Amino acid sequence: MENGGYQPQQKRRKRRCVIVTVACVLLLIIIIVAVVFVLKRRQNEDSVTSTFIARCEGYEGLHQFGDTLDPHSYDCQKIWKVFEQAYVGKDPCKVPTEAYDPLIASAPFQPACNRMMFWSKTKDVVHDFTEKTKCFLTLEDSLLGSVLDGLTWCGKESSSETFTTGCPGWTDCENNPVRSFWVRASAAFADVACGDVTAMLNGSITTPFSPTSIFGSIEVKRFNSTRVKSLNVVLVTQMNNVANCTNPSFKDLQETLDKGIKYNCKEVAESQIQECSSKPDIACGSCW
Repeated sequence: MENGGYQPQQKRRKRRCVIVTVACVLLLIIIIVAVVFVLKRRQNEDSVTSTFIARCEGYEGLHQFGDTLDPHSYDCQKIWKVFEQAYVGKDPCKVPTEAYDPLIASAPFQPACNRMMFWSKTKDVVHDFTEKTKCFLTLEDSLLGSVLDGLTWCGKESSSETFTTGCPGWTDCENNPVRSFWVRASAAFADVACGDVTAMLNGSITTPFSPTSIFGSIEVKRFNSTRVKSLNVVLVTQMNNVANCTNPSFKDLQETLDKGIKYNCKEVAESQIQECSSKPDIACGSCW
């Protein structure tokens, strides 16, 4: 009888030990996962912050045009704080373009008359050319443009953090943080356009000028004839070119353009642009 009573008691103790052990292991796993999640999220935020600050402090974009922008004339830490205020703690689909007004004011765009380059569907060609030749300045070559180019960011309601994952994509909702920034920045960049303005458009698509693109819906409409003398379209062509300077979409462009701004279009082979960019000694205006 004594042995018979001992065995069930021993089994119960073993069962309790197993349950306690499993519970402790599960609790430990939960704690580890939570810590890793917090650390990873903090690492992402720190990564965005460090990238923003490093790019900002290393910016020297306008010196190539002879402008007197002093790299020490702006406070990158302060600009970061202003940037955060636009989206932190907000629904990532409810960040309007005007949320970035303070950011634009903290680092206003500087005009580079006769050297400002706009583009649509030609980003790689344009940036390869401007990087090698230093002939033109694009939005992405400006302080804010260069700092945020290629980055993803958003906030969440009731959170003071910056997130780099789980953010809405460009077309997921209209007022997402990334899209609203580029729309607002594009408007500000176009506002300071002056002299002869250049735009590279894509001759490999049926409608090189799209009224729904940022260039068509925002930038062209901001060109002011009191500052801008002409718009020179460089239509980048390839072997499979499907459009030329007589494309009907350019009629829409000319109708959108402010009266008093001269319009020109020239078809230039992408190979010619690449060849020109490989010879930095060639004068900027000789590429087309």
